[in-house]
Amino acid sequence: MAIRAVVWDVDDTLFDYTTADREGMRAHLVAEGLLAGYGSVEEALERWREVTREQWARFAAREVDFETQRRDRTRIFLRREMTDTEADDWFLRYVTYYESAWSLFPDVLPVLDALAASHRHAVLSNSSLHVQDRKLRLLGVHDRFEAILCAAELGVSKPEAGAFLAACDALALPTDQVAYVGDHPEIDGRGAADAGLLSVWIDRGGDHAAVVPPEGSRRIASSPNSPRCSPPIPVLEPRPPSGNVLPAPRGAGRKAGTPGVELEQNPSGACVPVAYGVIGSTTDSGSVSLGSSPGRPARRAHLHRGSHPQSPRCVAA
Repeated sequence: MAIRAVVWDVDDTLFDYTTADREGMRAHLVAEGLLAGYGSVEEALERWREVTREQWARFAAREVDFETQRRDRTRIFLRREMTDTEADDWFLRYVTYYESAWSLFPDVLPVLDALAASHRHAVLSNSSLHVQDRKLRLLGVHDRFEAILCAAELGVSKPEAGAFLAACDALALPTDQVAYVGDHPEIDGRGAADAGLLSVWIDRGGDHAAVVPPEGSRRIASSPNSPRCSPPIPVLEPRPPSGNVLPAPRGAGRKAGTPGVELEQNPSGACVPVAYGVIGSTTDSGSVSLGSSPGRPARRAHLHRGSHPQSPRCVAA
């Protein structure tokens, strides 16, 4: 069954949350005069990330609501009692710095452009609609999505199947016609696969870089050495597997990108991905091993040009 729609995670998939959070909190701690209580800036930022992960997990498990997890993050990080108003005010001061560092990943707009004519698009986030709707508007991509769903309003969070099924219902499509792209191997990768969607785990590095892809999930990687030319998403037409290694040839007139990515320079000088294999690790031969789950054959992926020169289409083969 052909994939007709792509549902996207937001934070650290479309939007560079990690960088914005890091830069925003660093500026906030300086402004609040709080760095003196830590051995280094890195120690303070790691403490904030640890508290954030713990409290976000409580929210995802529906132990607390969205506003409570924000207040608890603040109280636990600062190690002091605070009224709700005090915690809200402190967090909102942080948000001012955090929002000043907002940006999309450089590969996002090229991929959305490439898939605009061929696929429908939606968002499914474990955050709140109030936060993500505003974020997508300020980042200039809100109108790219026909549905925006968030856990705070749905009452169910990823990786629960109900969250993914709600996105499919919003698109009025069965699960086997929908792909889900997210950065977390378990919450996004395994959750989407278990719910019956075509699961694409986009590995942005960081905490999950060394994780083995969950069964049923395709893994693709960012292109750190060529930020303008990251690979598109292999989500169009699942086909019978034909091997587990995709070479990255370097033909005449083409630039070599990251391992497994073949790039072509268009007349404007921009790099356009024309073929890739980005799941797994680079082999000694320079190819990219796509890997496989136990008992399941590996896949390879490549990009085919569509009938329109500006509308490439991705195929998982």
